[in-house]
Amino acid sequence: MIAHVINPGTSGVKLACARIDPSDNPALPGQLRLTLTRAELPLSGPPTAGQVPAITQAILDLTADWPAPDAFVGRGGLIGKVATGTYRVTRELSEYVAQGERGHYPPNLGGPLALAAAQVRGVPAFIVDPQSADELLPEARVTGLRGIHRTAEFHALNARAVARRAAHEVGKRFQDARIVVAHLGATTSVTAFDRGRAIDTTGTGPDGGPMGAMQSGPVPPRALLALAHTLGNSAALTRLSSEGGFLALTGSKDLRDLETRLLSETDVQTVAAAFVHQVCKALGEQTGALSARPDALVITGGIARWDELVDRIERRVAWIAPVLVIPGELELEALAEGAGRVLLGLEQAREWTPPAPDAS
Repeated sequence: MIAHVINPGTSGVKLACARIDPSDNPALPGQLRLTLTRAELPLSGPPTAGQVPAITQAILDLTADWPAPDAFVGRGGLIGKVATGTYRVTRELSEYVAQGERGHYPPNLGGPLALAAAQVRGVPAFIVDPQSADELLPEARVTGLRGIHRTAEFHALNARAVARRAAHEVGKRFQDARIVVAHLGATTSVTAFDRGRAIDTTGTGPDGGPMGAMQSGPVPPRALLALAHTLGNSAALTRLSSEGGFLALTGSKDLRDLETRLLSETDVQTVAAAFVHQVCKALGEQTGALSARPDALVITGGIARWDELVDRIERRVAWIAPVLVIPGELELEALAEGAGRVLLGLEQAREWTPPAPDAS
């Protein structure tokens, strides 16, 4: 099977032609073999819904020499609180995600772009594990304030992909394994997967997670209130999600720069130690959300390439479970695998329905 993969971001669209074959391991029927050819369509800024026709044509032109696809698959955005899985993109879903919540959010356009390209080629379109997928346990949603509940906003696509890969590496099917994934990059999240379901997470951005290259990490509530009072809510949220962490405390978010400075600069050493401490605490917290010992802990994201910090984390938490390191992100692979499982008949495509007006 061939799937053309579309993953829009703030400055371009990552593309892949994925050849998808079933695994030859009968013990792991959900495992697939992928061969990816990659390309990227640069953009001058974040894409908007009004640019979908032009971007679609540019994608078709750029990939004209690729093998004919059996499907297009795009990044899933904010489509309401839904289960994880692969969703068939309909015109109704495409219109909702392009015009709905945080319509400027680049992943929202993965579905519309996939549908527009698929209509030209006469094949189906899918999205996989949309960002608003939410399968938290009921008890993980409760806070100590009436009317305030936690929701699952984390690095859903990559976290599930690396959790699935980690399960296979320890010889289990994803739906039988317990995996804790730490996605560490500009923003972070640590998530507990219990037999295929993300039952709890630290969240990401201003909602939680350890500090990252640009994310602040946990901040005391009184300090948060003071920050919001001083800056206003919008600016305070920006400060927490994209102006904190290593950037705020060392003046840099560049990992190569920070690795060099770690050898001699006290401030970088202090922040690195705090980062390791916060990640280890979060891994322990999410381990506690599981009903049994995890089969593996996984470190992924851009900071997973920083060997010194990864080694420190592994030494601190290896007593919990084996630690697997999967640097970077597997978003293109995750999208291709989601489409592949449907195309190969390993699972059924989900049908999306609009959320109720008061649904979060």
